Amino acid sequence: MSAEFVLTLSCPDRPGVVAAVSGLLAGKGCNIIESQQFGDPVEERFFMRVQFSGGSAVDELRAAFASLASEFAMEFQLFDLSVRTRALVLVSRFDHCLNDMLYRVRSGLLPIEIVGVASNHPDLRPLTQSYGVDYHHLPVTADTKPRQEEEILTLVDHYQADLVVLARYMQVISPEMCAKLAGRMINIHHSFLPSFKGAKPYHQAYSRGVKVIGATAHYVTPDLDEGPIIEQEVARVNHTHSHEDLAAIGRDLECQALARAVRWHAEHRVLLDGHKTVIFPR
Repeated sequence: MSAEFVLTLSCPDRPGVVAAVSGLLAGKGCNIIESQQFGDPVEERFFMRVQFSGGSAVDELRAAFASLASEFAMEFQLFDLSVRTRALVLVSRFDHCLNDMLYRVRSGLLPIEIVGVASNHPDLRPLTQSYGVDYHHLPVTADTKPRQEEEILTLVDHYQADLVVLARYMQVISPEMCAKLAGRMINIHHSFLPSFKGAKPYHQAYSRGVKVIGATAHYVTPDLDEGPIIEQEVARVNHTHSHEDLAAIGRDLECQALARAVRWHAEHRVLLDGHKTVIFPR
């Protein structure tokens, strides 16, 4: 079976980009399996994801695309799909998103490798270790936060993690850590952003009599809960639902939105477009 790769790129929108990319791949003996494009009419920028098989060695392909990138002012990345995304998961006391991710990975439903879990509480060690995954208890206070974040970054380096997932990690990430993990850290927010930010969003939703609740998975930036949105999941509710009901429904939505966002990131289907994202789902 031939090796499969993914090419993602963005460049100023102009004629000939698709022809140049497909022509280069054909010339290298590659077979295109999937190709998706989007031209942003406001920013006049072009985005493309191509999945292909066969052809030359990855270093030769990368060198060929580097030459093409110069011609089209293109930013590109080339990924080998045989190499799984290595994820470090951060969690506090809520276990539903972590449990869901661990199950999906073990069942082959989520194409990542969870290399470790770190938490500011010890509660979820038994759950994590039951899946054979390392657990790190990293307590944090206002005074120790910089040192604790350095410990997290040390774990990122130790495990060679490509991605950090905040699976209901109830700590604000510092601007310094956000900068070091830009585009590599995904958070699940227990709200359909931008509504009902802060504490007890389901209580807020209940008191306002909302008809739709949701969850939002987004990249983490220094602007709290305002990073580029990857995925949102919603459910209709009504006056018969208590805030406990909303919280229970919300937990399911959080799991679904986070799993989908992590999957799309791991499959290299998410491209950043300023404060937005371009998603090329299956």
